[in-house]
Amino acid sequence: MNPNDLEQLIRSCIDEFYRRRIENLSKLRLHEVLRRRNPYLLRAVGFRTAVELAEYLLRLHTQASDETIFGDAFVEPIVLAVSQGKKSSAKGIDIEIETETAYKAVAVKSGPNVFNSSQVARMNDEFQELQNRLRQHLQRLGKQFDPILGCSYGRRNSPPTKRRHYRLVAGQAFWHELTGDTNFYLKLIHLMRNYPEQYRYQYEEEWAKAINRFTRALLNDFATEDGRLNWEKIVEFNSAWTNNTIEEAIVDE
Repeated sequence: MNPNDLEQLIRSCIDEFYRRRIENLSKLRLHEVLRRRNPYLLRAVGFRTAVELAEYLLRLHTQASDETIFGDAFVEPIVLAVSQGKKSSAKGIDIEIETETAYKAVAVKSGPNVFNSSQVARMNDEFQELQNRLRQHLQRLGKQFDPILGCSYGRRNSPPTKRRHYRLVAGQAFWHELTGDTNFYLKLIHLMRNYPEQYRYQYEEEWAKAINRFTRALLNDFATEDGRLNWEKIVEFNSAWTNNTIEEAIVDE
């Protein structure tokens, strides 16, 4: 891909990242975030004002959601475009790349976060399921099945192990694997240029509205008449047994 096309792709992905990011922030409400946070930890941190707690809750939520949105809106589309692969229909696999000698099945992640045993086992099973489905096809073509967990950043470049039946490739090594260009990982950051800055004002406006919504909800629903945060009410909202508890547990499962 030539630099001009790559820069246009990067801009398009940044547009989509911010569209989803701003939309996510605009729809966010205090109660759905507060229900998923540890109220004892929040109390132990020592927040005294609704604004402080609102900002903290928003930052916790957006840090996690930004990673997910960025992976879907930026990393995966660029991986698909520069690898000349195809989007996979297999569960847990994002991209399939066929070369003269190998069939690469790639699960794309933003970063090389350490997986626990159950996550590694699930990934092993998903790669194995795809390999079983392709076995006869690959044997006929004489191609090797090459499962890869690819991460957009980080320094991992590890072969399969007894526990993990796939390669773990991150950062420069991952982008080089896809493009053959040793410096591609640097080109990505360079070609962003100052483009993301155009969204700064719009995002900050949406952030301010979210802070105000969260603060208002905290004061209306979780504060005493004299203005103190009512931690007992927060814990009750988050953890008290209700008639809906069993129903919610069933839905979550």
